[in-house]
Amino acid sequence: MGNLFEDLIGEGRIFANKEVLRSTYIPENLPHRKEQIDGLATILSAALKGETPSNIVIYGKTGTGKTATMKFVSKELEEMARRRSYNCSLLYINSEIFDTQYRVFAYLARVFNKRVPMIGWPTDMVYAELKKGIDAEDRCVIVTLDEVDKLASKGDEALYNLSRINSELNNARVSVIGISNDLTFTELLDPRVKSSLGEEEIIFPPYNADQLKDILKERADTAFNDSVLDDAVIPLCAAFAAQEHGDARRALDLIRVSGEIAERSGSKRVSEEHVRLASEKLETNRVEEVVKTLPLQSKILLDSVIVLNREKNKRRFSSGEVYNTYRRLCNHLGMEALTQRRVADLVSELDILGL
Repeated sequence: MGNLFEDLIGEGRIFANKEVLRSTYIPENLPHRKEQIDGLATILSAALKGETPSNIVIYGKTGTGKTATMKFVSKELEEMARRRSYNCSLLYINSEIFDTQYRVFAYLARVFNKRVPMIGWPTDMVYAELKKGIDAEDRCVIVTLDEVDKLASKGDEALYNLSRINSELNNARVSVIGISNDLTFTELLDPRVKSSLGEEEIIFPPYNADQLKDILKERADTAFNDSVLDDAVIPLCAAFAAQEHGDARRALDLIRVSGEIAERSGSKRVSEEHVRLASEKLETNRVEEVVKTLPLQSKILLDSVIVLNREKNKRRFSSGEVYNTYRRLCNHLGMEALTQRRVADLVSELDILGL
């Protein structure tokens, strides 16, 4: 009897290198982001002159190339620093994971060879160790905080301290770059933090359909074998993604899943039908994932709308109808109902999520 995976790992007809379609892949060329790349490079070039680069906040919706651009520029800066023998450290932190001041400081302190536990110490003690570690050499340290709004939502102490740490250093220089999908997150910050963190701002606009086609064409040339894509595939993927606020990540997922569906079905080519099936699959996965992660009260509220739809066989309801059904379900579950005003806020949040 043959191995279960024997037929599954044979040479595929569709993909040459699927990894270039992943959002984590950083290409050597980033179409339609020259203005943003040049802006970042101009600001960060100060690190190669023995100066302190300005702090930067980068804004843009999901899939507009913020993280890819920052990593691309960081790679170029690191290469030039090595060639010129400058001591320059570029550090990337995902603030969805390191979402408190303690975790950020402990992680950075460990990078600079300080034995700091991830829990248990007073925060000021961790901060003191971080400063010692950074200031041990004459160097420029650039800290990129991706999803920085997640960190800010827990308090702005980390951003306050990092954006002002240079006044407490003798040898090293620190620059902070925040990346956010939320254009309004700085409104949560203390005015002093807002002014010191946002010395420079760079905006990443959504891609349009033509720009998405260029991105997909460039990646597809490497990702797929020759002549396996029907002519309609790239324009259709770009059109679907343009409807999703110009999301390049969505476009790349769409063309990758289209290829996977074609490959699994034994097809020799990726067709428009494969793209439509991929779109349905991704949409289903997205809604399921969002619903799974909703707070319990939001799930009850969403269920109230479903119950109303079944009972009244219509798609539009007044806020009073929704609230009365919500209270009925809360009573049934033995839970205390929220106020009607709070429920109205939850309805707005569900609407933003597309539910």
